[in-house]
Amino acid sequence: MKVIITDNDHANLNEEVVVFNKNGVEYELKQCKTEDDLINQCKGYSVFTNQYAPFTRKVIEALAPEIKQIVRYGVGVNNVDLIAATEFGVQVCNVPDYGMNEVADQAVAMMMALIRKVCLMNDYTKNTKWDYVRAIPIHRIPGQTIGIFGIGRIGKTFAKRMSGFGVKLLACDPIYKIGEIVEGAEIVDFNTLIEKSDIISVHTPFDETTKNVFNLDVLKKMKDSAYLINVSRGGIINEDDLYTALNEKMIAGAAIDVVLEEPMNPGNKLYNLENFLISPHMAWYSEEAAKELKTKVAEEACRFVKGEEIYYPVNCVKGK
Repeated sequence: MKVIITDNDHANLNEEVVVFNKNGVEYELKQCKTEDDLINQCKGYSVFTNQYAPFTRKVIEALAPEIKQIVRYGVGVNNVDLIAATEFGVQVCNVPDYGMNEVADQAVAMMMALIRKVCLMNDYTKNTKWDYVRAIPIHRIPGQTIGIFGIGRIGKTFAKRMSGFGVKLLACDPIYKIGEIVEGAEIVDFNTLIEKSDIISVHTPFDETTKNVFNLDVLKKMKDSAYLINVSRGGIINEDDLYTALNEKMIAGAAIDVVLEEPMNPGNKLYNLENFLISPHMAWYSEEAAKELKTKVAEEACRFVKGEEIYYPVNCVKGK
């Protein structure tokens, strides 16, 4: 059973090759970008590792019944139709634990840059003059309330980072009961999180329940001194509404690593706002995390090929 790498923009496949060779598993790299690419190039194969290529219902139906497993390079599986995969008995897997420290660190870095106005003052000092007054107001971090929207693996890692800042931690996550304490964060309802937090960091998956959850109505309920950070998934924050909230000073600032449609158009109106920071979906990245991701993707595929227990199932497939 050969593993098909449907698409991959990494510099090399060094880590994957080591794993495949160790397990005696053949592999082939393709560069599929569209549904037709997948259908025309991947018919007859069973096991796929996948980066961006769209495994829609149309694709899964066309590749059935041979298609048996899809392993995503990353945490999100938005480019895989999970309902169709489950109907056709396709096991979908991801790698949810490869870059937890990196994503949490990016959230902390963005939080610090916002609060201390690092990027603003870097540009001002270099291009205008040496004068801290341009940064006024800045408030000290100890004593502030940090809200964590989604306290799974990465949310918990972020909470651990924040435990040394002398802040109050709140979190909102439907898997926990109101009043529970998780990694030092008190579980509260969404409205409480929105209204009480000085900084909100988003660490929830993107699905129909979280799509556009940070819309204009919600942003209006935040403190006008509050900051919003998203290192999770695009689409959780409505970007047009975010522009309105930032431009009209409904909130103090925002920093995001992800947007709904990537890459973001370089002419996007958000870029004109000095209280808006952005990075190009890089929160997951470190050299160590990249190697870990590539290794774990290949290992999961090999476990499936060899009939061994898989580690990271996303859906429940009958008989698996």
